[in-house]
Amino acid sequence: MTETTLSRADQLLAFIDRMPFAGFIGMTCEIRGDEMTATLPFQERNLGNAAIGALHGGVIGSFLEMTAMAQVFLLTDIDFMPKTIDLTVDYLRSAGSQDLFARAEVRKLGRRIANVHAEAWQGERANPVASLHAHFLVVGPDGEKED
Repeated sequence: MTETTLSRADQLLAFIDRMPFAGFIGMTCEIRGDEMTATLPFQERNLGNAAIGALHGGVIGSFLEMTAMAQVFLLTDIDFMPKTIDLTVDYLRSAGSQDLFARAEVRKLGRRIANVHAEAWQGERANPVASLHAHFLVVGPDGEKED
């Protein structure tokens, strides 16, 4: 089966596999329709402060960025990784020694740029540990995409 005959969800899983850092930190995702939940299973190597058992902020920020990129990929017809234009991560509270979950919402999808918001949580989704706001370029190397 070639990638062009795969469902968009299967293409997304292959997309995640092409992100070396996603594999390094252990990121996985579950897709139901056009909604994706990313999971970062707890691993000691992802700790930033072992004394208090807190996940590293860079791991959390990267996890959120990859979640946002994956959501853009899932909702568009692009076959490449969207390029990050800018992003802001707000660290809201310490993330402990447990699994981390994230979801992203594409707030605006234009012809060239996607505006995305993502949140990461542990335990209760209503109590996020970090949030991300980012813009991604969604046109290919030729500068245009087909609508």
